[in-house]
Amino acid sequence: MTVLDAAKAGTFTIGGDMPVHRLGFGAMRITGEGVWGPPADRAGALATLRRLPEIGIDFIDTADSYGPHVSEELIREALHPYGGVRVATKAGLTRPGPGRWDMRGDPEYLTRQAHASRDRLGVARIDLWQLHRIDPTVPRDEQFSAIRDLIDTGVIRHAGLSEVSVSEIEAARAYFPVATVQNRFNLADRSNEAVVDYCEANAIGFIPWFPLASGRLAERGTILDRVAAGHDASPGQIALAWLLQRSPVILPIPGTGKVSHLEDNVRAASIRLSQEEFAALDAATRA
Repeated sequence: MTVLDAAKAGTFTIGGDMPVHRLGFGAMRITGEGVWGPPADRAGALATLRRLPEIGIDFIDTADSYGPHVSEELIREALHPYGGVRVATKAGLTRPGPGRWDMRGDPEYLTRQAHASRDRLGVARIDLWQLHRIDPTVPRDEQFSAIRDLIDTGVIRHAGLSEVSVSEIEAARAYFPVATVQNRFNLADRSNEAVVDYCEANAIGFIPWFPLASGRLAERGTILDRVAAGHDASPGQIALAWLLQRSPVILPIPGTGKVSHLEDNVRAASIRLSQEEFAALDAATRA
């Protein structure tokens, strides 16, 4: 039986000084329906979080808007004082209601939210804080300056961006070292190939959200289905394995509120695709 160990996915060093295992955990799904309010199974969510360090996951991605606040609060309840687990969080989206997300990037708001996340997580400094979206109604330089100030004042250690282009990353790097970029990327959505390549060339961690998506590729008889059968794995596990082999800077963060699903995801860390399998999946999904 495969030993569950996220360390088998390898390591990436965020910001040049914060090594984490490359298979992490996304904590959006430990909230209620519509990413709103508490989870239906609170005990299950806490058990899932407490299982993370036992199976080698030492990188958690969350946001102040998940719940809102619920995800950060549950992470603290389950894992504080964290040990070797690094918790990354985000701000820049407000929540008018279930399933609703509005951008807000004025510097005073971003600064206040970073301080509040630090308090909710119970840390002296946030290891990684990411701008959830660049608010188009606020000059981006003002948003980047606020992030620089958060670093300079010791509120956050490293900073990242989410849903950005290469040109936006380069603009932000004039203000602070961009440690991570979190864009949608998976076997079914390859639209951020250029961003992945840029991150790899510049030692920036790339955190693909929605990493398990495979769309029609998961249907019976497809290349993904055949590769999965050859490894006695699920299509989702192969989708994660493909991401891990796509670039050494990729840090997938599949999320769940169930221990069984978590353990299924971690099994992907032990899967090694052959060059032929990787190339076949790559060609099919690029098409």
